[in-house]
Amino acid sequence: MKKLLVFALFMMMLFVIVGCEPAEDVDEPVDVEEPVDVEEPDEVVVEPGVEEIRWGTSAVGSAGHQALVSLMTLLNREMPDYHITVLPTPGAVFSVKEFAQDQLDGFYGADIAFYEYARDSDRFEGFQDDVIREPVQAFWAYPMEVGLAIHADNIDQYQEWRDLAGEAVFTGPAPWDVRMNLERAMGIVEVNHEYVEQDLGMVSSALEAGHIEAFIVYTAAEASVAPWIIEVELATDIAVLNPSSEEVDLIIEGGMDVVEVSPDVFETDVHTDTVMLVPFIYGFHLGLDVPEEDVYEMLTIIEEFSEELVATDSSYAILHDDMVEMQRRGVASAIGDVEVHPGLARYLQEHGAWDDAWDDRIAQ
Repeated sequence: MKKLLVFALFMMMLFVIVGCEPAEDVDEPVDVEEPVDVEEPDEVVVEPGVEEIRWGTSAVGSAGHQALVSLMTLLNREMPDYHITVLPTPGAVFSVKEFAQDQLDGFYGADIAFYEYARDSDRFEGFQDDVIREPVQAFWAYPMEVGLAIHADNIDQYQEWRDLAGEAVFTGPAPWDVRMNLERAMGIVEVNHEYVEQDLGMVSSALEAGHIEAFIVYTAAEASVAPWIIEVELATDIAVLNPSSEEVDLIIEGGMDVVEVSPDVFETDVHTDTVMLVPFIYGFHLGLDVPEEDVYEMLTIIEEFSEELVATDSSYAILHDDMVEMQRRGVASAIGDVEVHPGLARYLQEHGAWDDAWDDRIAQ
């Protein structure tokens, strides 16, 4: 009896100890900007007569993946002759490359990626030998806008971008489109900074410690900022460092644009009444395997149901405001780098937004 009592007390103590162990956190949040490894999607059975489109985008949890899922849902319903499958990749630039190598039917491409592709430079250096088919412009979805921020304590020290000459600057993770767009603009101005790679979770502490003097900030469609930037704002007093009026002129002369964004999109006071950012544009593009008539129909469907898209993803708000202008801006930003799908060209022509100077840039 005594042995049974001792055993029972031992089991009760063991239960209490185990029950007090902290539960393992099995639901770590996914960083919406960082590429993540994903499993291949389950094989989809497509009915006879229905054309499957394997459409690449960025990683699961990213803005690009979320936006394409919303678009897929709409188009699969409204275009029954097609079935779109969303295929995540480590990042947008990977989807461009996989399309060019005939591994995907559609891709997630930005004008900055087209700029590099056309010049066989940076992330596309040496890639031309692997190209099976050329990417084309088919649908422009939304812009992103990039700029710089510094520690608020250094406002008097840094008045323009070129004041960062020789300083350590984190312009974003190396393969990201936002970084490449900012680096291109800084190159035009000849900032001559030192690029420093930085873990996103350590940007605030690096800024506080003086390991970096500035870092990239960016908005989506001039309406929101990335979650990691909000974390930096909440941990550190930051100030947006605008390019000077002379630098703005140089950027525009260099073939890029500069837009004014309300500081209210940021979580905290960024110590300026107007935020000056350099935009670039993302699109979900298809190849010439999809006929002109069908891409034209796709664009008219997107325009018709733009309010529905906005309800599922606020990044599409700019389409609801002016779908035609968004397409015109996109085409203009990349017209010298990649050709235009005839379906998109027809859409702009019928809306009076096509430039006749682009006629020889319609893909055949």
